[in-house]
Amino acid sequence: MKSKRKQVCPMFDPTVYDNLKVAFENYLYDLDNLDESIHITHRRDQLEMASMSREFSLQFCLRDHTAVTAEVVLKSSLQAIAAEILETPGNHPGCELELRFAWVTKELEPGCHDVQSVMQENWPDQRIVQHIHYLFGEAPVSFNVSASVYFDRKVNEEQMHDIPVLCDHMLHVLNRLVMVHE
Repeated sequence: MKSKRKQVCPMFDPTVYDNLKVAFENYLYDLDNLDESIHITHRRDQLEMASMSREFSLQFCLRDHTAVTAEVVLKSSLQAIAAEILETPGNHPGCELELRFAWVTKELEPGCHDVQSVMQENWPDQRIVQHIHYLFGEAPVSFNVSASVYFDRKVNEEQMHDIPVLCDHMLHVLNRLVMVHE
């Protein structure tokens, strides 16, 4: 007589990337739907099949000022995901975090200097990069400007409690950038 064994499905164990992504989504969507202080303008959750890396981004703007956007970008490489899942000794799981701010302007001066000051004042220990884009060969009518904050260390679940503070800080910077933009 055959014994009837109960088939057990293995439970999905979320990675650091998954947990951080959900935490950012929850907090920012609450600011959109419940507080109505921001408006989510774009969401992307991408698996890069060639490198097996993952990237999540959530872009938003202030409800009453749509000209400047902010974006949270979370990245994880195949090596980081594999080391976490395989519980590689000496591995410290984590993700790369980048904050982006973007707007369109007709004049670069003194705006870019003011933006750099705002960014350095708020993230003095992080690498800050501004990009200016325009169509080459044509007289620039407007410039697409972005400022990114790159964190030098990986973030993980130990920083989970920092996510609301970080998002609120992004809102503060977004308000400051709106004032520079106007």
